[in-house]
Amino acid sequence: MEELNTVPETEHPLHLALARAGVDRAAQHRFDEPWLAAAWSHPSTKVLPIAGGEAFVVDTGQGTELVLLPSFEAPQTGDRYFLGTDEDGVSYFALAGESLPGRLDGDARPAGLREVGALLSDRDAGLLVHAVALEHWHRLHSFCSRCGHPTEKAGAGHVRRCTSCAAEHYPRTDPAVIMLITDEQDRCLLGRQALWPEGRWSTLAGFVEPGESIEQAVVREVGEEAGVRVADVSYVASQPWPFPSSLMLGFLGRAHPEGTTITVDGEELAEARWFSREELRAGMAAGEILPPSGISIARHLVEVWYGEPLPSAARW
Repeated sequence: MEELNTVPETEHPLHLALARAGVDRAAQHRFDEPWLAAAWSHPSTKVLPIAGGEAFVVDTGQGTELVLLPSFEAPQTGDRYFLGTDEDGVSYFALAGESLPGRLDGDARPAGLREVGALLSDRDAGLLVHAVALEHWHRLHSFCSRCGHPTEKAGAGHVRRCTSCAAEHYPRTDPAVIMLITDEQDRCLLGRQALWPEGRWSTLAGFVEPGESIEQAVVREVGEEAGVRVADVSYVASQPWPFPSSLMLGFLGRAHPEGTTITVDGEELAEARWFSREELRAGMAAGEILPPSGISIARHLVEVWYGEPLPSAARW
């Protein structure tokens, strides 16, 4: 396999819904308790209530926005996570609770990233991705993996510390590769899982295994799932995928001319096939093919190959 290449950003502009941000995470303040206390009490500070991966949003004439509360209006219970500061010096916190606040004025509604991730501004998308990832990690890591004793929040929500052995634990991120493979005829390889809605097709993907490079993971996953041999890969972009804790590493790849016969494993994929642009266009126009959702890096990879934006698709 040839060495890893990088697809120039000028050729394939970055349009990844969950890879956007408008806030400096300001990690230098996470262990500065006096600074954090002062920031929380400042009148300009904004708080994002979150529960079960959802936050309140409102639909305005300018789009969909997160509902951010002044700290003095936020609930007094729950876990605070410091999310960062913006260029105007405004500090942002998430406040995780068992449920969202019971009363908000106006037309606020609860929503998650799958529903509104592509509709939010850069700032709001970055805040919600950050908050969702932290909330899920804290919910599942309340005990020390070394000694089994309870852990407590530290580092403004970015560390958990064991109350017995003092071991520090950090948020987990699982690297996964996601790839669009093409053949000599410039057809793309797409697959579908049995549990997906009828007509849903997407790129192949899989987790990077211990001791494995990301290039090796691309080759292995495509071979395991579809039986196709990959000759080389080119890195495109990455995107956080907090469902619950993945980082998706996107690639374009080329199949070996003598290794394009498809044999699905029957477990990861129920079906896989090669699509020409004409076949994909006709299938989408007829409603027989549903492309990947707008917040996924899979959609971006398909659009890079397709050469133009795809029609709107239902969310996952």
